[in-house]
Amino acid sequence: MRTLISFALTLLISGTFCSVALAQDAAAGQKKAQLCIGCHGIAGYQASFPEIHKVPMIAGQNPDYIVSALTAYRKGERMHPSMRGIAAALSDQDMADLGAFYSAQSQGPAAPAAVEAPSAQVAELVKKANCTSCHGENYSKPVAPSYPKIAGQHADYLYVALKAYQTDGNPQVGRKNAVMGGMARQFTHAELKLLANYLGSLPGELKTVEQSRWR
Repeated sequence: MRTLISFALTLLISGTFCSVALAQDAAAGQKKAQLCIGCHGIAGYQASFPEIHKVPMIAGQNPDYIVSALTAYRKGERMHPSMRGIAAALSDQDMADLGAFYSAQSQGPAAPAAVEAPSAQVAELVKKANCTSCHGENYSKPVAPSYPKIAGQHADYLYVALKAYQTDGNPQVGRKNAVMGGMARQFTHAELKLLANYLGSLPGELKTVEQSRWR
Protein backbone atom coordinates (compact mmCIF):
# COMPACT_ATOMS: atom_id res chain seq x y z
CA MET A 1 0.00 0.00 0.00
CA ARG A 2 2.84 2.43 0.83
CA THR A 3 4.43 1.67 -2.53
CA LEU A 4 1.17 2.45 -4.29
CA ILE A 5 0.85 5.73 -2.40
CA SER A 6 4.41 6.75 -3.28
CA PHE A 7 3.79 5.92 -6.93
CA ALA A 8 0.57 7.92 -6.91
CA LEU A 9 2.28 10.93 -5.36
CA THR A 10 4.93 10.81 -8.10
CA LEU A 11 2.24 10.83 -10.77
CA LEU A 12 0.40 13.54 -8.90
CA ILE A 13 3.39 15.86 -8.75
CA SER A 14 4.09 15.45 -12.45
CA GLY A 15 0.46 16.10 -13.29
CA THR A 16 0.05 19.08 -11.01
CA PHE A 17 2.25 21.28 -13.18
CA CYS A 18 -0.10 20.75 -16.12
CA SER A 19 -3.13 21.97 -14.17
CA VAL A 20 -1.32 24.94 -12.67
CA ALA A 21 -0.22 26.07 -16.14
CA LEU A 22 -3.82 27.09 -16.84
CA ALA A 23 -4.83 30.39 -15.28
CA GLN A 24 -7.81 29.87 -13.00
CA ASP A 25 -10.55 32.48 -13.19
CA ALA A 26 -13.20 32.24 -10.46
CA ALA A 27 -15.38 34.91 -12.09
CA ALA A 28 -15.38 32.97 -15.35
CA GLY A 29 -16.09 29.80 -13.39
CA GLN A 30 -19.18 31.37 -11.85
CA LYS A 31 -20.60 31.97 -15.32
CA LYS A 32 -19.77 28.40 -16.35
CA ALA A 33 -21.37 26.83 -13.27
CA GLN A 34 -24.88 26.87 -14.73
CA LEU A 35 -24.59 23.13 -15.43
CA CYS A 36 -23.51 22.52 -11.83
CA ILE A 37 -25.87 24.51 -9.64
CA GLY A 38 -28.94 22.42 -10.42
CA CYS A 39 -27.43 19.68 -8.22
CA HIS A 40 -24.48 21.14 -6.30
CA GLY A 41 -26.20 24.46 -5.56
CA ILE A 42 -29.14 22.97 -3.65
CA ALA A 43 -28.53 21.93 -0.05
CA GLY A 44 -29.35 18.30 0.56
CA TYR A 45 -30.12 17.60 -3.09
CA GLN A 46 -30.26 13.86 -3.66
CA ALA A 47 -29.25 11.99 -6.77
CA SER A 48 -31.40 9.03 -7.71
CA PHE A 49 -29.42 7.46 -10.56
CA PRO A 50 -27.44 5.29 -10.81
CA GLU A 51 -27.47 5.17 -6.99
CA ILE A 52 -29.36 7.19 -4.40
CA HIS A 53 -27.18 9.54 -2.35
CA LYS A 54 -26.75 13.22 -1.62
CA VAL A 55 -24.66 14.96 -4.26
CA PRO A 56 -21.26 15.91 -2.84
CA MET A 57 -20.55 19.31 -1.36
CA ILE A 58 -17.90 20.97 -3.53
CA ALA A 59 -17.85 24.57 -2.26
CA GLY A 60 -14.55 24.94 -0.42
CA GLN A 61 -13.02 21.91 -2.11
CA ASN A 62 -9.45 21.99 -3.45
CA PRO A 63 -9.50 23.46 -6.99
CA ASP A 64 -7.04 20.93 -8.37
CA TYR A 65 -9.17 18.08 -7.02
CA ILE A 66 -12.22 19.44 -8.83
CA VAL A 67 -10.16 19.53 -12.04
CA SER A 68 -8.87 16.02 -11.37
CA ALA A 69 -12.36 14.64 -10.75
CA LEU A 70 -13.86 16.29 -13.83
CA THR A 71 -10.97 15.03 -15.95
CA ALA A 72 -11.54 11.49 -14.66
CA TYR A 73 -15.22 11.71 -15.63
CA ARG A 74 -14.30 13.00 -19.08
CA LYS A 75 -11.81 10.17 -19.63
CA GLY A 76 -14.23 7.53 -18.40
CA GLU A 77 -12.12 6.71 -15.35
CA ARG A 78 -15.18 7.59 -13.27
CA MET A 79 -18.39 5.96 -14.45
CA HIS A 80 -21.38 8.21 -13.86
CA PRO A 81 -23.72 8.97 -16.78
CA SER A 82 -24.64 12.54 -15.82
CA MET A 83 -21.17 13.62 -14.76
CA ARG A 84 -19.52 12.03 -17.78
CA GLY A 85 -21.88 13.90 -20.08
CA ILE A 86 -21.20 17.21 -18.37
CA ALA A 87 -17.43 16.72 -18.20
CA ALA A 88 -17.28 15.76 -21.88
CA ALA A 89 -18.54 19.25 -22.75
CA LEU A 90 -15.87 21.02 -20.68
CA SER A 91 -12.47 22.18 -21.84
CA ASP A 92 -9.41 22.12 -19.60
CA GLN A 93 -9.86 25.86 -19.10
CA ASP A 94 -13.51 25.40 -18.13
CA MET A 95 -12.49 22.87 -15.50
CA ALA A 96 -9.79 25.15 -14.12
CA ASP A 97 -12.24 28.04 -13.86
CA LEU A 98 -14.87 25.89 -12.15
CA GLY A 99 -12.28 24.66 -9.68
CA ALA A 100 -11.32 28.23 -8.87
CA PHE A 101 -14.97 29.26 -8.45
CA TYR A 102 -15.93 26.48 -6.07
CA SER A 103 -12.73 26.64 -4.02
CA ALA A 104 -13.27 30.39 -3.58
CA GLN A 105 -16.58 29.69 -1.86
CA SER A 106 -14.76 28.50 1.24
CA GLN A 107 -15.94 30.90 3.91
CA GLY A 108 -16.02 30.29 7.62
CA PRO A 109 -13.72 28.68 10.16
CA ALA A 110 -11.02 26.29 9.07
CA ALA A 111 -11.33 22.68 10.12
CA PRO A 112 -9.71 21.95 13.50
CA ALA A 113 -6.18 20.61 13.38
CA ALA A 114 -7.21 17.50 15.30
CA VAL A 115 -10.41 15.49 15.05
CA GLU A 116 -12.33 13.42 17.54
CA ALA A 117 -11.02 9.88 17.85
CA PRO A 118 -13.35 7.21 16.47
CA SER A 119 -14.51 4.08 18.21
CA ALA A 120 -11.98 1.27 18.56
CA GLN A 121 -13.56 -0.60 15.63
CA VAL A 122 -13.47 2.40 13.31
CA ALA A 123 -9.95 3.32 14.50
CA GLU A 124 -8.74 -0.06 13.24
CA LEU A 125 -10.41 0.51 9.88
CA VAL A 126 -8.94 4.01 9.54
CA LYS A 127 -5.50 2.66 10.41
CA LYS A 128 -5.84 -0.13 7.85
CA ALA A 129 -7.05 2.30 5.17
CA ASN A 130 -4.23 4.73 6.01
CA CYS A 131 -6.55 7.64 5.14
CA THR A 132 -4.40 10.28 6.83
CA SER A 133 -1.44 9.56 4.55
CA CYS A 134 -3.30 11.28 1.70
CA HIS A 135 -6.13 13.30 3.25
CA GLY A 136 -4.25 14.69 6.26
CA GLU A 137 -4.62 14.16 9.98
CA ASN A 138 -7.91 16.09 10.07
CA TYR A 139 -9.05 14.88 6.62
CA SER A 140 -9.25 18.52 5.49
CA LYS A 141 -5.56 19.09 4.73
CA PRO A 142 -4.66 16.69 1.89
CA VAL A 143 -0.98 16.15 1.30
CA ALA A 144 -1.31 17.12 -2.38
CA PRO A 145 -3.60 19.65 -4.09
CA SER A 146 -5.39 17.13 -6.32
CA TYR A 147 -6.55 15.04 -3.35
CA PRO A 148 -9.95 15.92 -1.87
CA LYS A 149 -10.98 17.19 1.50
CA ILE A 150 -13.32 14.54 2.90
CA ALA A 151 -14.10 15.58 6.48
CA GLY A 152 -17.77 16.45 6.82
CA GLN A 153 -18.66 15.27 3.33
CA HIS A 154 -22.06 13.56 3.02
CA ALA A 155 -21.60 10.08 4.46
CA ASP A 156 -23.91 8.42 1.93
CA TYR A 157 -21.91 9.96 -0.93
CA LEU A 158 -18.62 8.81 0.61
CA TYR A 159 -20.00 5.29 0.95
CA VAL A 160 -21.14 5.17 -2.70
CA ALA A 161 -17.80 6.60 -3.84
CA LEU A 162 -15.82 4.04 -1.84
CA LYS A 163 -17.91 1.18 -3.21
CA ALA A 164 -17.32 2.48 -6.72
CA TYR A 165 -13.59 1.81 -6.34
CA GLN A 166 -14.46 -1.88 -5.84
CA THR A 167 -16.59 -2.06 -8.99
CA ASP A 168 -15.38 -3.36 -12.35
CA GLY A 169 -17.12 -3.69 -15.69
CA ASN A 170 -20.16 -1.56 -14.91
CA PRO A 171 -20.73 1.23 -17.48
CA GLN A 172 -22.68 3.35 -14.97
CA VAL A 173 -20.88 2.80 -11.66
CA GLY A 174 -17.16 2.51 -10.94
CA ARG A 175 -13.94 4.41 -10.45
CA LYS A 176 -10.46 3.56 -11.66
CA ASN A 177 -7.68 4.62 -9.31
CA ALA A 178 -4.89 2.28 -8.28
CA VAL A 179 -4.43 3.66 -4.77
CA MET A 180 -8.10 4.05 -3.87
CA GLY A 181 -8.97 0.74 -5.52
CA GLY A 182 -6.33 -1.10 -3.53
CA MET A 183 -7.53 0.53 -0.33
CA ALA A 184 -11.26 0.01 -0.85
CA ARG A 185 -10.99 -3.63 -1.86
CA GLN A 186 -9.69 -4.53 1.60
CA PHE A 187 -13.09 -3.86 3.15
CA THR A 188 -16.62 -5.20 3.18
CA HIS A 189 -19.47 -2.86 2.33
CA ALA A 190 -20.39 -2.75 6.01
CA GLU A 191 -16.87 -1.64 6.89
CA LEU A 192 -16.87 1.01 4.15
CA LYS A 193 -20.12 2.36 5.56
CA LEU A 194 -18.54 2.65 9.01
CA LEU A 195 -15.62 4.56 7.52
CA ALA A 196 -17.94 6.84 5.55
CA ASN A 197 -20.14 7.56 8.57
CA TYR A 198 -17.12 8.49 10.69
CA LEU A 199 -15.57 10.78 8.07
CA GLY A 200 -18.92 12.39 7.36
CA SER A 201 -19.42 13.15 11.06
CA LEU A 202 -16.23 15.20 11.36
CA PRO A 203 -16.07 19.01 11.20
CA GLY A 204 -14.86 20.11 7.80
CA GLU A 205 -14.66 22.97 5.33
CA LEU A 206 -17.03 21.69 2.64
CA LYS A 207 -20.47 23.15 2.16
CA THR A 208 -23.27 23.75 -0.30
CA VAL A 209 -23.73 27.39 -1.25
CA GLU A 210 -27.35 27.86 -2.22
CA GLN A 211 -27.79 29.42 -5.65
CA SER A 212 -30.80 30.08 -7.82
CA ARG A 213 -31.22 27.81 -10.82
CA TRP A 214 -32.46 30.79 -12.80
CA ARG A 215 -29.81 33.44 -12.24
